[in-house]
Amino acid sequence: MTISPFHAALGSGGPAAGIAGDMSLYGWLIGSWEMDTVHHLDDGTTEKSTGEIHFGWVLEGRAIQDIWIRPRRPAPSTMYGTTLRVFDPGIDGWHIIWSDPLNQDYSRQIGRADGNDIVQVGEDSRGLKARWRFTEITADSFHWIGEERVSDKDPWRVTYEHFARRTAS
Repeated sequence: MTISPFHAALGSGGPAAGIAGDMSLYGWLIGSWEMDTVHHLDDGTTEKSTGEIHFGWVLEGRAIQDIWIRPRRPAPSTMYGTTLRVFDPGIDGWHIIWSDPLNQDYSRQIGRADGNDIVQVGEDSRGLKARWRFTEITADSFHWIGEERVSDKDPWRVTYEHFARRTAS
């Protein structure tokens, strides 16, 4: 398979020179993952599915981009989205931009380390407060928790959980 000029220009073999340390918060994710997903519905029930995630260096190693797909291919997707993560030394944090055109779901967040976890906070396209957390992080696994709330006075409500494991490919 030939790589198109677009993909060759987008992808990068690693972080840009001089900023590798700044990129480490998310750099460990580079590679492919499989996941088990739990969707927490408003009525208290859950739906389970599987999926895949792929992370890579982009924009001359100045950003990290991923693709989240649920369920795993080749099944028809119910979610097919991408996140662009860009470190900003001015805020000592990461700009997070999520886009799932299949579901018209968009979110802007700021990501930072919080102890051993990574926490991203912002708003989604519905105007809800969104918090996405990477927890239980190891070199080969993580637990991702998606939460939302209407206002800062409301408690966080878990909407999605992804239990991810690194794959060989």
